[in-house]
Amino acid sequence: MQNGLFEEPDRSEEISKYQKFKKVDGATYRKVNIFLRKRTYITAREWAIARLCSDFKTPYGAEMTFIGENLPKLCPFMEEPYSPQAVNQARTAFKRKVRKSGATFFYGAMCGFFTLDELDDILFESSEVARFLLEIEGTSLEIDDEIDIEDKISEIMRKLGESANVMLNSRRNGAENEEEEGDEEEDEEDETQ
Repeated sequence: MQNGLFEEPDRSEEISKYQKFKKVDGATYRKVNIFLRKRTYITAREWAIARLCSDFKTPYGAEMTFIGENLPKLCPFMEEPYSPQAVNQARTAFKRKVRKSGATFFYGAMCGFFTLDELDDILFESSEVARFLLEIEGTSLEIDDEIDIEDKISEIMRKLGESANVMLNSRRNGAENEEEEGDEEEDEEDETQ
């Protein structure tokens, strides 16, 4: 709070040391947005805000005011500062889209629409896009962390695929049993006539 009891600390050095999004320095918001829309469901605004909320997280949550006020300095394709409410709205939109995408993906897997090989292909493509985005924003994962994440996802997908197969076979067997029972009832009716 300026001119009050508390003076805001000068964080200009922290801002100048922030090295994310340097690979898209000079790109317009529109170009980044088009790039993202071809590969994901998120916008440039949501991407920037999600990354910044992750990087400027405190034990009490993300620093919404700091992120909003310094948005153009922290992210080269963002053109103007945001209010804390606008930062929160973008973060919420990002979370909502990730949840909906996840639900859509898992529904496709659980209903048997995709084979296990197709699910592997989807996961491979998705991880390639995710790695590319991390590279563009200047984030890197340790190779062990990356392998650990991929192993956990692969294990979940294997279990999901097996569960979906069991569920589909159970439905098929149930439908076949109903058909057989229906045929038996028709035979019984024919015999009584």
